[in-house]
Amino acid sequence: MYALAKSLVAQLLMPLPISLGLLVVGLVLLGRRCRRSGRSFAIIGVGLLALASWGPVAERLLMPLETHYPARDTLPSEPGIDAVVVLGGGWRPEAPWSSTGRLYDSSAVRLMEGIRLWRQAPDLPLVVTGASRDPGEAPIAQGYAEVARELGVHEAQLRILDQPTDTGEEARAVHDLLGDGARVTLVTSASHMPRAMRHFQRAGLDPIAAPTHYLLDSGQENSLGYWVPSAGHLRKTERAIYEALGLLMVKAEH
Repeated sequence: MYALAKSLVAQLLMPLPISLGLLVVGLVLLGRRCRRSGRSFAIIGVGLLALASWGPVAERLLMPLETHYPARDTLPSEPGIDAVVVLGGGWRPEAPWSSTGRLYDSSAVRLMEGIRLWRQAPDLPLVVTGASRDPGEAPIAQGYAEVARELGVHEAQLRILDQPTDTGEEARAVHDLLGDGARVTLVTSASHMPRAMRHFQRAGLDPIAAPTHYLLDSGQENSLGYWVPSAGHLRKTERAIYEALGLLMVKAEH
């Protein structure tokens, strides 16, 4: 119930529902002949949605998250890495597609990056995490494991943690598996990495960030699409706000 409440609050604080709410309030006020207030609410709602969908705003909000940790070409050269850990995402277990096609874009990129790094030290465990988001649905960790096997990861090296439902639980499950102070290469989306690192550090682990699945459009400032409001830019703004709220929750919980 707590996880559901957190998710609901986060969704309601996104730009689209807030903008639509302001617009509806404005239309109601206009219908009641409160024209000045009605116009103000409507203009604020439309303006907020336009700004959230505008490239310069979306990129500026997302950049601090996605650039907080550098991309990693190779596994750390220093000794003592205990595992490569790929955090869960989403998938469509009932879809009539191949195993890779059932993974969401973010999940597929996370797993691909995790396997790429793992291949540099194939004696390490590859830990895949994540429970189902819906009751009765197969866990994403099982989907990860299926794809990993098909891509050549040996069963003996796979560690499947299919009970955690959020990042905090994933961190605690990895701690229970590997022990206090375990040094892990942590793979997740770049925007999610600051929050994930904080969870893993507070769980008593020693994570090394390996971000992937970038949403920033580096070098696109001279393109027309950068300056035209779009659903793609709105998605970036939503991701930045969602992760900012998540970081606030981590601070509040500790």
